[in-house]
Amino acid sequence: MKPVYRESWDFEQLVERALEGMPPEFLELLDNVAIVVEDWPERETALTYGSETLYGLYEGVPLTERGTRYSGSLPDKITIFQGPLERDFPPEQLEEQVRITVVHEIAHHFGFDDDQLDHLGWG
Repeated sequence: MKPVYRESWDFEQLVERALEGMPPEFLELLDNVAIVVEDWPERETALTYGSETLYGLYEGVPLTERGTRYSGSLPDKITIFQGPLERDFPPEQLEEQVRITVVHEIAHHFGFDDDQLDHLGWG
């Protein structure tokens, strides 16, 4: 499945701008986190989340759950899915939604769950 449309901007630049807008002290805590852009979630991943549209996905061990066994672990991964975002948001709203998605997934890295993020307005 391909994105519905692509404008002249580089989607990865939208993700980079979202990261540049984060406070530096938060970014310092992302030292073992890979942030990637993929076109669409894999079918198995999408099925895991049921009817929810996935704009992003955090895979890893949140900072609040790490113990001594975390040392030497593979990096956590934040994936931003370009296809669903481009499909669901017009160009004038896309950058803001990418920012919301990046913040949402980084918040998972810091230990926030979806209920907490919904309560804070970042759901």
